[in-house]
Amino acid sequence: MSSRADLARMIDNAKRVVVFTGAGVSTESGIPDFRSPGGVWSRMKPITFQEFVGSEAKRREAWTRAFTGAAGWDRGAPNAGHYAVARMIASGRAGAVITQNVDNLHQASGVPAEQVIELHGNASFAKCLVCEARHELEDLKAPFMDRGVIPTCRVCGELVKSAVVAFGQPMPEGPMQRAEEETLDCDLFLVLGSSLAVYPAAGFPLMAARNGAKLAIVNREPTEQDRFAHLVLQDEIGPVLSEIVPA
Repeated sequence: MSSRADLARMIDNAKRVVVFTGAGVSTESGIPDFRSPGGVWSRMKPITFQEFVGSEAKRREAWTRAFTGAAGWDRGAPNAGHYAVARMIASGRAGAVITQNVDNLHQASGVPAEQVIELHGNASFAKCLVCEARHELEDLKAPFMDRGVIPTCRVCGELVKSAVVAFGQPMPEGPMQRAEEETLDCDLFLVLGSSLAVYPAAGFPLMAARNGAKLAIVNREPTEQDRFAHLVLQDEIGPVLSEIVPA
């Protein structure tokens, strides 16, 4: 059975660590995950990208969810796990965070935005679907909530959507390419709080292992890739990292 001391040694011996985070990091901040009982999708059916683009009613429903905080992504603050990852980045022990999360908590904990690779987007702002201009949610909220105005792009007039990658929406090419580059450049791939069941994101740990990197997984429950890992810890992420990466 692996121990926290084993993980600490693995991190100390690594030349370049990549941190890969899933919902289990943010559930310790009180943010619900997507798929577990009581998770987001057990309470509301996801709106697909095709539905959003093709239906005004679905766009209205999506924006109502976004502006009322129905998914719960805007209710948390960084926890001990986020801050420990930020310390790893600041010290140079880790070069990047690849995350499946959309809650912006890595940036809020102090990780520079350019070192956070968001595979599934970000719920804290919106983007135009055509020109990709960024739109702040606060600028869009009042017209929608007060007058029912569905957001459109101030630059080109096309549809604006939350920057979260929806079901059926193509994965973002830039972040996917950066994640691959970081994965192939590391000698330790550290998974924190992911079931590793959602692809293509879950392909990166396997890519790292095939490329010769050590694979370490910290998650409360077993994952589908435990058998490929050099170290597996079934534990709470915040307490584990607080012990290994002290302030």
